[in-house]
Amino acid sequence: MIATPPWLDRATYPFTPRTLELASGRLHYVDEGPPGGEVVLFVHGTPTWSYEYRHLVYALRATHRCVAPDHLGFGLSDRPPRAGYGPAEHASRLASFVDRLGLEGVTLVVHDFGGPIGLPLALDRPSRVRRLLLLNTWMWSFDDDPLVRRRAGQVGGRLGRLLYRYANLSLRVLTPYAYGDRAKLTRAVHRHYLAPFRDRGARERVLWALARALLGAGPYYTDLWRRRAELLGRPTAIVWGMADPAFTPRHLARWRELFGGAARVVELPGVGHWPHEEAPEAVLAVLRGLLATD
Repeated sequence: MIATPPWLDRATYPFTPRTLELASGRLHYVDEGPPGGEVVLFVHGTPTWSYEYRHLVYALRATHRCVAPDHLGFGLSDRPPRAGYGPAEHASRLASFVDRLGLEGVTLVVHDFGGPIGLPLALDRPSRVRRLLLLNTWMWSFDDDPLVRRRAGQVGGRLGRLLYRYANLSLRVLTPYAYGDRAKLTRAVHRHYLAPFRDRGARERVLWALARALLGAGPYYTDLWRRRAELLGRPTAIVWGMADPAFTPRHLARWRELFGGAARVVELPGVGHWPHEEAPEAVLAVLRGLLATD
């Protein structure tokens, strides 16, 4: 068990806190629903945590086992100073987490950095992953994307490092900017994302590490994308917030090209980077449909 922080609203996140000790630190996670139920594994990105999936977990926990870990350094998980906080390190810890819990037949839900962190499960442990739901995410290098390279170079550079550390750039500026309807990011919701990163050093060590990794982890993404065909052959759905300034329709087109007509694709006009925050009922409808497939 883990102590509930005073800033956490249990009415909006009414889940039993659980922890798992890994070699690099303690992970907090949600594990709701019938123990023998079919597993839905939710993998978050940055700068958020499992709180972003609360609507989906709450709706599905009566019928499915919903598992949502906080990556090391995020949410209610530990933040050891000497741990690695790049996507490859997070992916390795997630694989250990899945192995330790013995999760099988998983419907894998990934968002943002959850793609390059969570999709390796489907590549390296294909028997464990039964279905895929992709939410505004990616799994490739940005070497051929000048716009992303320019933006990533800014946030991943020296100035970006300072802005992450002292101005909390990703949470105070980039997060609101990435919403299609900023009214959906209420003060109460925003507070739950701001609270874990009051410490300046943590913003730099954990959040800026992933900003830097947008370009710095290029070879890792290249290797994942080289194996992209291994994602095929399982039921897949894609839900895309079309007003996302980070992951645009151009990025959705890559997934369309990969899956062809084998994936159900749902575009949400006016919705930004977090479709499960802005339009949870629409995402839930797609997820329920996916869970009904074999």
